[in-house]
Amino acid sequence: MAEISAKLVAELRKATGAGMMDCKRALEESGGDMEAAKDWLRKQGLAGAQKRAGRAAQDGAVEVLVEGGVGAIVELTAETDFVAKGADFGEVVARLARLAVDQGKEELAELQLDGTTVGEHVTQLAARLGENISLGRVVVYETADGILDGYQHVQNLRGTIGVLVEITGVDTSDANARAVAHDLALHIASAAPRWLARDDVPSDVLDKEREVFEELTRNEGKPENAIPKIVEGRLNGFYKENVLLEQAFVRDPKTTISKLLDQLGGNARVRRFARVKVGEE
Repeated sequence: MAEISAKLVAELRKATGAGMMDCKRALEESGGDMEAAKDWLRKQGLAGAQKRAGRAAQDGAVEVLVEGGVGAIVELTAETDFVAKGADFGEVVARLARLAVDQGKEELAELQLDGTTVGEHVTQLAARLGENISLGRVVVYETADGILDGYQHVQNLRGTIGVLVEITGVDTSDANARAVAHDLALHIASAAPRWLARDDVPSDVLDKEREVFEELTRNEGKPENAIPKIVEGRLNGFYKENVLLEQAFVRDPKTTISKLLDQLGGNARVRRFARVKVGEE
């Protein structure tokens, strides 16, 4: 049996919220495979079904800018929040968001900034601040017929979550539609949906969830003939937690996002959304 380090146990505990001894056993049962250990814990009912841990390797900041039908989220990564919340770092990520909007491009590294490429500019910033700094994720949306809104959650003097959302099928000059678009951006920042609709959930993800729920239900001692119905109920719960249109609106949990859109008329829909959080994939 492979030796399980205390560091690996602690990492699994942070990712799942399970107890230390349960995490150690899960890793032993799975030969040290982190993902398999998470599944083992879920099948035993020892971990939160949807708890997701982001990568802990990097810190940084995100900037969101929406202007003239174009919106951008730009992430700049660093090793510590001390550097990420600094004025120099914040100025650079803000300028990169402006560049992304002005150019309408996600491929920023080769664009020009102060007479050099963005990639070289970031390298110079890293040398000046003494940390490993890199251009992270960049998302650019353009719309000609919809409402584009964005939200930047600021924590500890820098943006930590960036959101873009586009809704269509509405009057773009309607103040209520614009308010709903902004509410959606705030909701996405808080609720962290992974997909827009059920059909967007990959089949392999659903197969894995179904397998976990089936084994979990058996381990709970439920009758075999009741398992399919229980599993379907748990899958519906998975959709409600992870699919935007089925989530409960954070400002009014009795209303789903789908129903919120219905209030704008039958043609209103979310075309797309993006959410970037520092420290998460």
